Amino acid sequence: MRAFATLLLPDGKLHAVSPGDIIGRLPSAALFLEDERVSEAHALVSLRGRELKLLSLRGRLIVDGKVCTEAVLEEGLLIEPAPGLELTVAEVRMPPEVLALQAPGLPRQVLSGTTSLVSRPRPTAIERYVGDADAWVWPVGDGWRVRIGRGDALPLSAGDSFEAGGTHYAAVAEALDQAGRDDTRGAVSDPQTLTIVARYDVVHVFADGVELHFDGLLARILSELASIGAPVEWEGVAQSIWPKEEDRFALRSRWDVSLSRIRRRLRTAGLRSDLVRAAGIGLCELYLRPGDRVDEQS
Repeated sequence: MRAFATLLLPDGKLHAVSPGDIIGRLPSAALFLEDERVSEAHALVSLRGRELKLLSLRGRLIVDGKVCTEAVLEEGLLIEPAPGLELTVAEVRMPPEVLALQAPGLPRQVLSGTTSLVSRPRPTAIERYVGDADAWVWPVGDGWRVRIGRGDALPLSAGDSFEAGGTHYAAVAEALDQAGRDDTRGAVSDPQTLTIVARYDVVHVFADGVELHFDGLLARILSELASIGAPVEWEGVAQSIWPKEEDRFALRSRWDVSLSRIRRRLRTAGLRSDLVRAAGIGLCELYLRPGDRVDEQS
């Protein structure tokens, strides 16, 4: 119950990538490429409907000899993040359903890779290994395993449940079509539509006669999310905003404070504050509803 693609690397090794995974030169990238021509957050694997796509972030992609910004991952596809650095799609798995976790206080989270579960101060799913977590979930082949504390690794399937750190977690099946988010997915009952003009250092948000302007770091965060146009791991965006910050906890603090400031300014202006929201395990997105428009001029 896992959507993923297996890539053949230049050294002959195989590496699986899942929705939300970053490919790039960041040490924390799901697929780390140690090549100076590769950007830190070079490309993103995204689930769109029933297709796995590779989206260019801060670097170009050469796919089957042509420069492009996105490509549907299919077996045999040749991808070059840099000329001569060849990644070949060896396999693509697209099951009808994928596995998700839910818990009180934790919205349903579609699993894509190794996930650490922390229950305090509130239930949180972190899309990487965290040593002091209450439990860990990770993929094995087409299935999943869970380890609670110092216990044994156990198989995890839809319908299973477990308790970790005082929180009750349930594993549920999510239809693949529902797990792949569209940029415009969301409730349509709110008639407010937004126009976002993103110019990197300045961002303008217009709606129903209201004009709100962001500049500096807040504008850069919004512009990065607008240019990506898909759910992305927060750390990749944060590293591009604060490239000299090496302490991950300090980086997360800066990120959370900045997102709170963005939401507070939106709320104060009478605009919907979910324009920037969490979109899954460790992911963030610029959340667009039907009718919203982005003019990306970065």
